[in-house]
Amino acid sequence: QVQLQESGGELVQPGGSLRLSCAISGRANYAMAWFRQAPGKEREFVAAIGAFGDPTHYADSVKGRFTISIDIAKHTLYLEMNSLKSEDTAVYTCAAGTYSIIPRMYQYWGQGTQVTVSS
Repeated sequence: QVQLQESGGELVQPGGSLRLSCAISGRANYAMAWFRQAPGKEREFVAAIGAFGDPTHYADSVKGRFTISIDIAKHTLYLEMNSLKSEDTAVYTCAAGTYSIIPRMYQYWGQGTQVTVSS
């Protein structure tokens, strides 16, 4: 069993930066990913990382602005977000499972953390 807990979401101005964390308990070599869901929209893939830190894959909408990483010793997944835009506003959720951009490939999900980009 894996439990995931996100933190770090908050209100930030356009162009700003934010780092999300996902504390992982009971980890057993799963690939990890971040997804996001804006009000009235479908859940959207953001980034994925292999169980040991590679490979990584990003959605085109965040490539070059977001960085996914994992600290295995600290059992923590991160999402570094830079040059934030209003369209990045969403609930961000971490997931553990099989390396993919498809949500149903991930068996474990956190509760999510709200990121709001607004002036």
